[in-house]
Amino acid sequence: MGLDIKIPIGLLFSILGIMLFIFGLTTGSDPMYHKSLDININLWTGAFMLVFGLFMLMLSALGKKKEKEVKKTTEG
Repeated sequence: MGLDIKIPIGLLFSILGIMLFIFGLTTGSDPMYHKSLDININLWTGAFMLVFGLFMLMLSALGKKKEKEVKKTTEG
């Protein structure tokens, strides 16, 4: 199969996750977090988005590896 949707989704979530994570790190003691019970929402959301994006990219890489293995066994 030529089109794998996991790659653009993984890249999108990874890039946005990195941006949110860095924003959360730089605004760690900002008073805007008082509304969210002093939880740095940007930091945690960025971390989870980054983990999800990397997970999607890992699944895509594993799928390509498995596809190559199946192709080798059917040819030989």
